[in-house]
Amino acid sequence: MSQQPPAIDFEKIRNDSGGTVLGMARSTFAEVIGNNPYFAAGGGLMLLGTGLAVARQGVVKGLGFIYRQMLVDLEIPSKDKLYLWFLEWMSQYKQRRSRHLSVETMFTQHDNGALTTKFSLVPGPGKHLIKYKGAYMLVNRERLGKLLDMTSGTPFETVKLTTLYSDRRLFSDLLTEAKHMALKAQEGKTVLYSSWGPEWRPFGNPRKKRVLGSVILDEGVSEAIIADVKDFLLNGEWYHERGIPYRRGYLLYGPPGSGKTSYIQALAGELDYDICILNLSENNLTDDRLNHLMNHIPNRSILLLEDIDAAFNKRAQTSEQGFQSGVTFSGLLNALDGVASAEECITFMTTNHPERLDPALLRPGRVDYKVMVNNATESQVRRMFLRFYLDKELCEQFLDKFKELGLMGKVSTAQLQGLFVFNKNDARQALATIETLRDPHGSF
Repeated sequence: MSQQPPAIDFEKIRNDSGGTVLGMARSTFAEVIGNNPYFAAGGGLMLLGTGLAVARQGVVKGLGFIYRQMLVDLEIPSKDKLYLWFLEWMSQYKQRRSRHLSVETMFTQHDNGALTTKFSLVPGPGKHLIKYKGAYMLVNRERLGKLLDMTSGTPFETVKLTTLYSDRRLFSDLLTEAKHMALKAQEGKTVLYSSWGPEWRPFGNPRKKRVLGSVILDEGVSEAIIADVKDFLLNGEWYHERGIPYRRGYLLYGPPGSGKTSYIQALAGELDYDICILNLSENNLTDDRLNHLMNHIPNRSILLLEDIDAAFNKRAQTSEQGFQSGVTFSGLLNALDGVASAEECITFMTTNHPERLDPALLRPGRVDYKVMVNNATESQVRRMFLRFYLDKELCEQFLDKFKELGLMGKVSTAQLQGLFVFNKNDARQALATIETLRDPHGSF
């Protein structure tokens, strides 16, 4: 039979209550709770649960305190350039023990221009333990839910490094090593940047530096430009002492195919600079974003604004591309004037139609040096021929025929190069097919 709870002693309750109603209620409650084993057991469990919860919170807070005192974290977001540098460093690190990997396809450009494919295995999302200079580090590569970077279509990610607080100095050593490894891979190459949202990102793979002598301009033109640029770079203190914004603007104008953009690429290689290409007709580009981009140009980079005359041809933009750029002319002028915060800022603009440019754009401080890059002159034809064939006698015959056909000053260097490339191993065939240069759209 089940045990019955003990009867309530009302006489005892009256004696303990002192004769008051409140006292009787209190005494009755104490009698019921004290004599009921179910209430006693429940109260004990409640006290035990409360004690365990308090103890758990104490352990959590204690571990958090110990973590903060003994460990240190370093977080690298995916939008930071160090992110890719670190992943590449991890893929090359000899002592890594990653069991979860991701693949990144990379391309290597050789001296002959050929590209080979390389598969780089980098740590995948998750936790990895590495040992660097005798210290253990926990690497946690984490994707932030399902959020995507709308400019690149890739997930937002972070890499968090954790190590002992006493070894925190190794973070700087590791990141410096990763940076040097990344920059070493770019030695002898030019990095092209394009705008992705509010930031600059590498566009494609670094390109082999173009030799300055490979772009043949008219006599003295290239030498004058390079001399002016180097003079500018050597006189930064002179600008600062006089309170003059340390920037220099160049305008290269002339017909299509005359070598304007090619020369800028070769100049960047000569100076060991990179190139930031900004398309002012880009969809959704606004004045604010333009100003931000032009004030955050990567160090040792040339800012290139191609076909500057077409940037504000809004009718053409709307009809041909279905959108209209949000950049205004005044916004461009303000952005050019605001580039003062960027050190050693060199801006190159190109145009096929200089007569379409507003005089406000061409004033000193925005455009300081104007150079006409025209169709091939006699000097350019001669030097280009000898660069391809090294036959001086045949070169004179080619020049005579070139003049006889009335091509001097009417053929671009791009057309001329196309003829020579098509007949790269046969100078006489190039001479025999010289008449094809009469038609700028003709084939060889």
